[in-house]
Amino acid sequence: MAKNTICLWYNKDAEDAARFYAATFPDSAVGAVTRAPGDYPEGKQGDVLVVEFTVAGIPCIGLNGGPAIKHSEAFSFQIATQDQEETDRYWNAIVGNGGQESECGWCKDKWGLSWQITPRVLSEALSAGGDQAKRAFDAMMTMKKIDVAAIEAARRG
Repeated sequence: MAKNTICLWYNKDAEDAARFYAATFPDSAVGAVTRAPGDYPEGKQGDVLVVEFTVAGIPCIGLNGGPAIKHSEAFSFQIATQDQEETDRYWNAIVGNGGQESECGWCKDKWGLSWQITPRVLSEALSAGGDQAKRAFDAMMTMKKIDVAAIEAARRG
């Protein structure tokens, strides 16, 4: 186990989430699955309690803690993409698997976890500063899924 690991709270489906992430993102995998050694407020002995997994190289633990705690936009994974094809693939996987679209490249998976699917061209434009950053930013503000060609056109002016 890594010294610092992100712990994500799920109701009862941490393993399903981990398997989805592992199937969707490169450098992702499901590790150990630990079952509860006894009954607990939100589950029974033998239920999946903790799932170790990696998402795009980031070590995580999924804890099946019950319905009391919900994910919020205060935490998100940001996935940098190379082009529109990769942007579409991740966006469509998340939204198409029971997730929902949001604004400016953000979406939520069906477990309520937020994702930023961010093409590198957008990050580069914003980092460049000046008028091209403003134009790219203004274009992004009108989008749900990021349109790489529209960001490139806005950057050029």
